[in-house]
Amino acid sequence: MSQSPTSESTQSPHPEKPKPKYGERQIEAGELITFPNPRVGRRYDIHITLPEFTCKCPFSGYPDFATIYLTYVPDQRVVELKALKLYINSYRDRYISHEESVNQILDDLVAACDPLEIKVKGDFLPRGNVHTVIEVQHRK
Repeated sequence: MSQSPTSESTQSPHPEKPKPKYGERQIEAGELITFPNPRVGRRYDIHITLPEFTCKCPFSGYPDFATIYLTYVPDQRVVELKALKLYINSYRDRYISHEESVNQILDDLVAACDPLEIKVKGDFLPRGNVHTVIEVQHRK
C-alpha cells in the first residue's frame, strides 16, 4: 500500500498549538465589570441564576456541575451580566472544591461591586450519590 501525503511521515512531530478563540480569550480574562446603580438609595434585589457552572474536582480531576444562584442588593455598582457569564465560565478548567468555588465567587463579587447584601448558593449535581449545596453570604 502506498502512503498518502498526509501520513505520519510528512506530519510535523510538534504540531502548533492552536491559538485560543476570541471567546476563550474573554473567558480566560474573566473580569467582572460593573456599572453605576441606576437607583442608588432604593433597596431592591437582583436575582441571577447561572445553570451551567462547571469546575474540576481538585482531587480526582472529574468535572463538577452546578447551578449558581446569586441574590444581591446593590449599593453604588451593579455587575454587568455578560461579564458575569464570562467570569463564571472561567471556572470550567479550574481545579477547585465546591466550597472554595462558591466562597471565591462571593469574594470576587463583593470586591467588584461592594453590594449592601449578597448571597451565593452553589447547588452541585450529585456525583457518587452525594448532593452538595453550599451557601455563603455577606452584609455591609
